[in-house]
Amino acid sequence: MRSGKAARVLPIRHHYHEPQPLRLTVSTWNINSVRLRIDQVLRFLAEDRPDVLCLQETKCPDDAFPLKALRGSGYEHVVFAGQKGYNGVAILSRFPLLSRDVMGFCERADARHISAVLGPEAGAAAGIVLHDFYVPAGGDVPDPALNPKFAHKLGFLDELRVWGGRRVSGPAILVGDLNVAPLEHDVWSHKQLLDVVSHTPVETERLETLRGEAGWIDTARLLTPQPEKIYTWWSYRSPDWASANKGRRLDHAWVSPDLAACVRAVTVSRHTRAWERPSDHVPVTLTIEL
Repeated sequence: MRSGKAARVLPIRHHYHEPQPLRLTVSTWNINSVRLRIDQVLRFLAEDRPDVLCLQETKCPDDAFPLKALRGSGYEHVVFAGQKGYNGVAILSRFPLLSRDVMGFCERADARHISAVLGPEAGAAAGIVLHDFYVPAGGDVPDPALNPKFAHKLGFLDELRVWGGRRVSGPAILVGDLNVAPLEHDVWSHKQLLDVVSHTPVETERLETLRGEAGWIDTARLLTPQPEKIYTWWSYRSPDWASANKGRRLDHAWVSPDLAACVRAVTVSRHTRAWERPSDHVPVTLTIEL
């Protein structure tokens, strides 16, 4: 038998790496004609690179939607619902989308909603339902008896409230031009706009009620409470919108309660309002970390 010291047995070390969190960015933008402003959409996608971009007021029938150009920008997964000259919504995604669902409101098929589910390739974000809404603007007279457009808007919000109460539970993101500035500091002058469509009490109370009942989290105000002002829209009627700064927060990003702790940032891309022939709305980008 050979003598000598016993061989030293070294412990096996296992190296575990914590999975890196996924940062998901979802932008919403009322583009006010996707064909007229396709160059601006492509510029925003190139410069900001959100994972998802939800568009409203595309004003484009489905057979004329600029699908090739958008897919060429790296967003292969696109769902849309449109009509000639009015309304229209679309979702562009870097991740595959599992479904395309469209809801009608007020017995109208007027392309004001579309939803899709993020596929397995989205990793930790897989299964999140994306809802893109374009709520009716409501015209200029805040009286449903005198203004059918305002009556339509209130009816739409009422049906949205019913839908929210029946929505299947699970992680979801709701974005869009909701055409209501619900809080006092969501407009440049609360007192002067109380009788102006988008900030009347009958609208603001409806929106906040339906949001609260369904448990949606207003992410912009979660991170930036009042009294700080937030605007996402500046009227074309203002000769110098930037100096006057008479804005309203009409574009929103909400999350279901199970995503509230994941919210990291909400960014308003005000600079796009100064681009050539701009939309009167600017992109709003939600960042969540999963």
